[in-house]
Amino acid sequence: MPQQHDLEPHRDGTAQRLNWLRAGVLGANDGIVSVAALVVGVAGATTNTAVILTAGVAALVGGGISMALGEYVSVSSQRDSERALIAKERRELLESPEEELAELAGIYRSKGLSEETSWQVATELTKHDALAAHLSAELNIVENDVASPWHAAFASAVAFLIGGLLPLIVILLPPAAWRVPATFVVVLIALAATGLVGAHLGGSSRLTAAVRVVVGGALALIVTFAIGALLGTTGIV
Repeated sequence: MPQQHDLEPHRDGTAQRLNWLRAGVLGANDGIVSVAALVVGVAGATTNTAVILTAGVAALVGGGISMALGEYVSVSSQRDSERALIAKERRELLESPEEELAELAGIYRSKGLSEETSWQVATELTKHDALAAHLSAELNIVENDVASPWHAAFASAVAFLIGGLLPLIVILLPPAAWRVPATFVVVLIALAATGLVGAHLGGSSRLTAAVRVVVGGALALIVTFAIGALLGTTGIV
């Protein structure tokens, strides 16, 4: 019979995998909404295919770069904070090992272990890997599992481009009269899918997540189309 630890997933790399998965889902969702809202707005003002294509490509490229940069900056800040905490913990272990051992024992005691057991656990974990024990118990950090900003940036940019291509392709294929309705339908279905995937990764309600992104996306499309139609009918554009 396999041991319990053989059945459990290893934590190494978990944060990085979840990080780029999260960035990918958010990037795809943003790509769908951003590009769809822009091309629908332009389509509300004009039926000129070249204009719609130009606006869509500009939104696709600019949005992909923006998403990558935003993710890189955000995750870099998170990584720097985690590295600073790791360095601080390593320094404290070198300067005051006895106080750190007592602190670790206190953490396990606060979780319900007896005085004797908490000291035994703290002592054995410290002998095995003091830094890892403190990072896990105090900060819930794994030293070799710090998120990578490059992974997040790449995943976000690629996902944005893939998500944004969908409404751009859909709005260019049908006749002019069907462009906006077809884009609405396809975009809302795609948003529901990204909402379900995001909820699955986050362990939240799938229905709530799907409804939330679909309603938000629908509002964005309606508002931008209305503005585009208004500008088109008034002759401003």
